[in-house]
Amino acid sequence: MKKQNGFTLIELVVVIIILGILAVTAAPKFINLQGDARVSTVKGLEAAIKGADTLINSKSLIAGNNTVAASATTSVTVATGKTVLINYGHATPVWTDSLENALDINAAASGTSSEWIYLEDSASKSIYFYPQGQVSPKATPAGQCYVQYVNGLTAYGPITVTPVVTGC
Repeated sequence: MKKQNGFTLIELVVVIIILGILAVTAAPKFINLQGDARVSTVKGLEAAIKGADTLINSKSLIAGNNTVAASATTSVTVATGKTVLINYGHATPVWTDSLENALDINAAASGTSSEWIYLEDSASKSIYFYPQGQVSPKATPAGQCYVQYVNGLTAYGPITVTPVVTGC
């Protein structure tokens, strides 16, 4: 008589069933697709803000108003009929007449019909953008999924764009 080697069909089926059960119960705990998507979206907005700032700063340098403080008339034109208010060569940290014209995003101060919510903070000379459905960075406890754009410049220099994605 020949000695059998290997596993029986029943043993293989049992192992496959056990692996399937483990995959169904354990995989969602290790794969956070929704959170990863939000992190990528916030990082994408960070890149868009930095890119827009580079364009605005370049246009400001060409126009020669990169050493001028913010005023109602200090601006650069980014498209036909669209101007961006600037402070020392960078966009002012407000939505209307500034970042609204520089960024191609769907944002609003409140509501549920936009993809992004913005929150202007004149005390810190910054503006926050956070995805719809996330907690405001100024709430208690503060939301941890946003991009902060800061332009508190008092002389020509770099601005700050900070993403926070720990709570996405």
